[in-house]
Amino acid sequence: MILVVGANGMLGQDLMSLLGERGRGVDLPDIDITDMVSVQQVLTALKPKVVINCAAYTDVDGCETNTETAMQVNGEGVAFLGLVTRAIGAKLVQVSTDYVFDGSKGSPYREDDLQQPLNIYGESKLAGELNVDINPDNLLVRTQWLYGLHGKNFVETMLKLGQEKTELTVVDDQIGSPTWTMDLARGILALINKDCCGTYHCANSGHTSWNGFAKAIFDEAGLPVQVLPMTTEQLNRPARRPLYSTLDCSKLVADTGFEPQSWHEALKQYLTLRKES
Repeated sequence: MILVVGANGMLGQDLMSLLGERGRGVDLPDIDITDMVSVQQVLTALKPKVVINCAAYTDVDGCETNTETAMQVNGEGVAFLGLVTRAIGAKLVQVSTDYVFDGSKGSPYREDDLQQPLNIYGESKLAGELNVDINPDNLLVRTQWLYGLHGKNFVETMLKLGQEKTELTVVDDQIGSPTWTMDLARGILALINKDCCGTYHCANSGHTSWNGFAKAIFDEAGLPVQVLPMTTEQLNRPARRPLYSTLDCSKLVADTGFEPQSWHEALKQYLTLRKES
């Protein structure tokens, strides 16, 4: 049995839909990963073969002021999961982020590139990356710019704004790969099915800016919105962001045969599915 921790979240729900009978999901209040006793009780009772941790504190700007919470959820929680999964002989799968990198490389990041986070969120996720090694049978999957049917995300924000405005200003100097949670879920399961261990990158292929992503969303949705450019500096958010954090996913493709589709194709499929549901 594969246990999804954080099963009510955007990625968690997509994983559960793909897993079917193989999967079991838990979330707050039934499990609190910042509480060792809670983790111990749930995992020893269920005895899963694999635990996928989708629980995270992902408010990037919020992390700057809620440092303790970020470290507890994204760092310590992974340590508790590592200790208990090791004790019961289960594999631990941890989901991480492009924000562990500083964005200064200028080409897609590979799995063994040096992590140098620019913000508290990135630091807390890096703590989780280090803590996953408590269980030697682990799989670390980095991804980026997630959107999906079951949570707040950039696509939903743009579609909402697109109903209200005819002109928007969106950052055009941050480059990455928008990633549909369904494709990330498929990649994670491909890695589990091949019993892969260690670090992998999984994101939709190709890259764009947030500005380019917004334009594509409006084009595909048929919304007549003009998207103007602005710099990260002009946006002036509390947390610093990496400017170029595209992930190289060639190791995933080589080891599993799973090749993530282009971000633009994924967006089209997502918007079609969204209409149907």
